[in-house]
Amino acid sequence: MSESSLLSFCVVLLLGLVFLFRVEAEDGKIGIYELRRGQFQIKLTNYGATIMSLMAPDRHGNLADIVLGYDSIKDYKNDTTYFGAIVGRVANRIGGSQFTLDGKTYHLPANDGNNTLHGGPKGYSQVVWNVASHKEDSHITFTHISPDGDEGFPGKLEVSVTYAFFQTNKFIVIMQAKPIDKATPVNLAQHTYWNLRGHNSGDILSHTIQLFGSKITPVNDQLIPSGQFKEVKGTPYDFLEPKEIGSRLHDLPQGYDINYVLDRNESKHSNRVAVVKDSVSGRKMELWSNQPGVQFYSSNMLKNEKGKDGAIYHKYAAIALETQGFPDSVNIPNFPSQIVKPGEIYKHFMVYRFTAE
Repeated sequence: MSESSLLSFCVVLLLGLVFLFRVEAEDGKIGIYELRRGQFQIKLTNYGATIMSLMAPDRHGNLADIVLGYDSIKDYKNDTTYFGAIVGRVANRIGGSQFTLDGKTYHLPANDGNNTLHGGPKGYSQVVWNVASHKEDSHITFTHISPDGDEGFPGKLEVSVTYAFFQTNKFIVIMQAKPIDKATPVNLAQHTYWNLRGHNSGDILSHTIQLFGSKITPVNDQLIPSGQFKEVKGTPYDFLEPKEIGSRLHDLPQGYDINYVLDRNESKHSNRVAVVKDSVSGRKMELWSNQPGVQFYSSNMLKNEKGKDGAIYHKYAAIALETQGFPDSVNIPNFPSQIVKPGEIYKHFMVYRFTAE
């Protein structure tokens, strides 16, 4: 079986399995959980359904934690970076903190200037999720019930996220959402910050990245898309071939925080998203998803952030690759719709493969 066929088979199988998990009411208890497979170890918490750490070997077999984060749950509660969390009900930005659906205008709380970011002031990154299922050598499933009117959004929504190994070095994230009584926008995202040399190793400007998106959705000074599409070839956003992340920052001193339109690949189930490499450790991370876009963020806004193990995170300390629907799609008709109706199910998956060479 080819790699693409195996990937498609695993994704279809896991989507079917996760659908069997029942969304339950939260009990309000916060815990820390682990997944282990071979040398790989992932630590998570049900606060924000958050990835707290991921231990991975380098080319010599030495382990390092390649995820930025905090030492304590208290720090995650005070977090403004969204380290490792699931964000929603609608990830990224909604311009003007409002949208119209079925003739009714919904006004949302603004938490990013005049706009709503990552679901609002208390999005899914700041709630305690229920633990529906956990097996240390395979998976954990978190669930959450978002009530009608939650952060201004219409309708009750049942949400789940599963983190699972399906091979020693392959890891999958499956996000699902089911509207119960009203149509509603849904655009979940996983917001882990990655530094393949180690979370406390400095900046990622010498990491190389290849992004499988030949267009971006240009934005204004508030990072709200214009609704247009722009070819990346020949611009500072051009990572169609592998390049160092810092190679064009002289042309883009603010760093990267932009949505790429992913190119369709040979698999009908997924798009290839990115390949990231660190030459010092030899670690490589590959990513696939079924979403149309990915937000490439070079942690431009980190500034003296006190992280775990005494680390201080500065600008460009990591990258986030947030697969997603396009930003502000609720207000831009020519973007793919994020509206999910009762009887429909939102399904979003990410597949990671970690190697070292």
